[in-house]
Amino acid sequence: MDRIQIPATERSPQIDFDFPAGRLVMRGESYPEDAAAFFGPLLQALRGHLAGGGAAPLTFELALAYFNSSSAKALMNLFMPLEDAAAEGRPITIRWLYAPGDDTIAEAGEDFAADFEHARFELAEEAQG
Repeated sequence: MDRIQIPATERSPQIDFDFPAGRLVMRGESYPEDAAAFFGPLLQALRGHLAGGGAAPLTFELALAYFNSSSAKALMNLFMPLEDAAAEGRPITIRWLYAPGDDTIAEAGEDFAADFEHARFELAEEAQG
């Protein structure tokens, strides 16, 4: 698996999973009609990439302006194999970006961050402009 690129829609985020570069990006809003159908192939690709072994660093950058509860569950499903890979010694960074003053998204990031022991979870206000 080299790269998965999906343009953003009104209900789903832009996806750029560049596995060779070790950079996964999700940006926009996430409330797809069928979260399992949208996120399922991404989870499969991520698991496949991680199963391929290697110790190259991997960064997952999320800049979501909004997401619903089914997307939150799907995000947790994506985070679990990353945490497992980090526990096995792979350098994993999750960057949770939020707009200035967006306390709701910042707090959601804090909630997710609490579930990580091995992966590095960074909360950062995204520069506007």
